[in-house]
Amino acid sequence: MYGWDKRKSKRVRFEHEYRATLLGLDGTWRRDCILIDVSDTGARLRIDGSTDVLKARQFFLLLSTVGSAYRRCKLIRLDGSEIGVQFVTSRNTRSGLIARETKSGSN
Repeated sequence: MYGWDKRKSKRVRFEHEYRATLLGLDGTWRRDCILIDVSDTGARLRIDGSTDVLKARQFFLLLSTVGSAYRRCKLIRLDGSEIGVQFVTSRNTRSGLIARETKSGSN
């Protein structure tokens, strides 16, 4: 797990509240959230409601109300109602990052 101060990429913090939605990969759950900051590789979010659905460890972050802008995410950190996510890309999937973590049981 990474601390908020140990980020690898420069983050952009929003001056105004930016609302978004988390969606389960299978579409069976949704959670409203607020985007606190974002980078090329991930984001920090504040979740509205229960975080129990995040046990799935991977989900979509919907950045538009019509779903045209979204990112697949992997849960990196959970601290109360705030979470840190890494964006899942073909580059970090191809490098075996997700496969290695799945085999080691860290998800």
